[in-house]
Amino acid sequence: MHEVSIVQSILRTLEREFDQEDIERIVQIDLEVGVFSNVEPILLQNAFEAVKTTTGKMKGVRLHIDVKPIKVYCSDCQRESLIEDYRFICHACQKPCTNIVQGAELLIKRVHFED
Repeated sequence: MHEVSIVQSILRTLEREFDQEDIERIVQIDLEVGVFSNVEPILLQNAFEAVKTTTGKMKGVRLHIDVKPIKVYCSDCQRESLIEDYRFICHACQKPCTNIVQGAELLIKRVHFED
């Protein structure tokens, strides 16, 4: 399950970016996870809970995951289309389209701190 290593990487990133006092004030981490990122949100949530339990880090922290659908940009008709069922075609002109502009991300979007 690569989700555990992703969670560990997220925690390392936060530890690099914030001092220990700020780390202890974190109450929620918001992630953006694209459908095409090869990450299962429920497995990521479960891995986050497991890592919290086994390491003792971020005990009271919640993880919020915002799942982003796949969106492509068609260079032929200059329109964006949402992709359903992994059918990479432009909805406007019906041509194949693989220029992904959303849906492959795995980002720490926001970190919430207690006051």
